[in-house]
Amino acid sequence: MDSGSVAWVLVSAALVLFMTPGLAFFYGGMDRNRNVLNMLMMNFWCMLVIPVLWVTIGYSLAQQPIGNDLIGGFDAAFLNGIGILGDNGGTIATIAFLGMFATITPALISGAVADRMKFSAWAIFVPLWSLLVFCPVFKWLYGGFLGKRGSLDFAGGTAIHVNAGIAALAAVLVLGKRKGWPRDAQPPHSMPLVMIGTGILWFGWFGFNAGSALSANGQAAQAFMNTFLAAAAAGIAWALVEKLRDGHFTNLGVASGIVAGLVAITPASGYVSGAAPIIIGLLTGVVCCYAVRLKFKAGFDDALDVVGVHFVGGLVGSLTIGFFANPAFFGGSFHRGIFYGGGLGLLGEQLLANGVTIVYSFVVTTLILLALKRTIGIRVSSENETLGLDYSEHRETAYHNL
Repeated sequence: MDSGSVAWVLVSAALVLFMTPGLAFFYGGMDRNRNVLNMLMMNFWCMLVIPVLWVTIGYSLAQQPIGNDLIGGFDAAFLNGIGILGDNGGTIATIAFLGMFATITPALISGAVADRMKFSAWAIFVPLWSLLVFCPVFKWLYGGFLGKRGSLDFAGGTAIHVNAGIAALAAVLVLGKRKGWPRDAQPPHSMPLVMIGTGILWFGWFGFNAGSALSANGQAAQAFMNTFLAAAAAGIAWALVEKLRDGHFTNLGVASGIVAGLVAITPASGYVSGAAPIIIGLLTGVVCCYAVRLKFKAGFDDALDVVGVHFVGGLVGSLTIGFFANPAFFGGSFHRGIFYGGGLGLLGEQLLANGVTIVYSFVVTTLILLALKRTIGIRVSSENETLGLDYSEHRETAYHNL
């Protein structure tokens, strides 16, 4: 890397790290007031554990050795043999950048299990899931057999959002429903926190997507613009659906739409141009707005709509690559989308990559949680759930006047 690209990747890494506190605020505001500190801690725990794990063994499993299509080894454990000479520190910068992705991915799952999961179980689940699910899937898509076949995932729509979203579904099925759900209304306790979190996420997402070019170049600039447009379009679409369906524009709807649009454009941001990001955003805003209601019909208690926003949004974004990918615009060698004369080949690869990720992540996540359930237990007692996890799990309260 030239020095300018190294600087951009380092800045992008910092932006992606900032997204995890943003996610904590977003989820924390949506949660109930007696559980907000627990939600913040679940997210910050990922920031504590995953960076150490990533450098220790995660990066090596997810990326090294390069010739292995299924899983890495121990060649780069503790970043063995990786220095700063010869590439201006570009390799270290890239490893740090990817480590921020590894950090936020399990944090996404926390919103689904809100209000009822033991923090001790979460503390063990996070590193296990990262090693057994995130690292293999990341390897398959970036340098492994799925990527080599031709599937595209610019910044982690499949590897991060579909992966974490389907894991969230597995988690809530094993964990069970919250007390009183869906009978008792459980609205967000602080919409200002939700909107602050949304703003931080949108800001950080420019590093998430544009930084994935790993260079300060035209593809990064286009990914930046696509990120801006898709989020705005999805927020508009979600808000309009709510107004037409329910009669009101809501802050929660706008915030959810923005995040859904950010999720959807993530896999496509470096491959599409023109009107495509707006179309992807509009489509995602509508689809995800209806998808979050499926939990009531299907009967699974996804507390903060991780499945409806991250799984569905990531899947929509990934599959639209099969229609809108435009290598001519980027001067790249990836396959063309259907609307650019590419036929069904790329769409088929996107379906395969997502299908493999969904099955693997769901099964292994379920096995991890069942093992924890039968050993240390994964759910707080009924009394502690009523009392609130802030006090029962952490002996703290967010609001002392309540």
